[in-house]
Amino acid sequence: MSEIMSIDRDYVRAALPARREDGHKGSFGKLLVVGGSVGYTGAPYLCAAASVRSGCGLTFLGVPGCIWAVEAAKCVSAMPFPLPDDGAGLSTAALAPLRERLSGCDVLALGPGMGRGEGARELTRSLLRETERAVVLDADGLNALSTDLSALEQRRGRTTVLTPHDGELARLLGISLDELSRRDRAETAREFALAHGCVLVRKGHRTLVALPDGRLLQNTCGGSALSKGGSGDVLTGVIAALLAQGAAPESAAACGVWLHARAGDILAEKLTAYCAAPQDLLTVGLPAAFSECVE
Repeated sequence: MSEIMSIDRDYVRAALPARREDGHKGSFGKLLVVGGSVGYTGAPYLCAAASVRSGCGLTFLGVPGCIWAVEAAKCVSAMPFPLPDDGAGLSTAALAPLRERLSGCDVLALGPGMGRGEGARELTRSLLRETERAVVLDADGLNALSTDLSALEQRRGRTTVLTPHDGELARLLGISLDELSRRDRAETAREFALAHGCVLVRKGHRTLVALPDGRLLQNTCGGSALSKGGSGDVLTGVIAALLAQGAAPESAAACGVWLHARAGDILAEKLTAYCAAPQDLLTVGLPAAFSECVE
């Protein structure tokens, strides 16, 4: 087993991308978030809003046209736009407009609330194969690969960050949760990242970041305040925003994990772990966590 490096406040202070005092919105990256479906309108909003809260200069949000009005009402700083859909989720007809949008962006965050329709699955695989941009893949973006990892294999050499919880990782590995639980947690993450040339953020208590060169990092904070639907969408937005600002994949993943977890701990102190909600990460937790790391 490789040595595991700790992710702590000192690591984050040293690794956060710098903020130029004379910078403008074009200086701090452009992110495209793609996701959402009928019944899952909170996830893409939380992801996009977390990106803005984490310093990204411009955040665009592509959602099915059938839920665009909902996202437009939710979003203040992120910029939602409608895409072709099948009445519930994204369709493959969304590929052409997404190609155009992505050509002007630095990073793609793909999957929050996207649903498991065939159109969304095919769209995910096509985007992964085609784009040279860095990709953060979460939620139903991960589920789209569960029966076919070839799109991930074709991204070897490009930046791809996967953020699965254990259920999603079990599906990616083609095994049961019970079997996954019997395997060494860190070694399983390391082997997956090595085998597929990606950064794997294995979420859970003391989240692990496995790198494609075999190195492992482990978070040192976080608790049950984050154990609520929507928290993972916030994490995706934080990591993607840091990538868009020029952080290396290792730094973006590790800093994102710590800031997200520390934000949860701060909320637990202020609100209790019972009452903390994902939207509180945006308004209270993340600003406080970042303030601990910025001189």
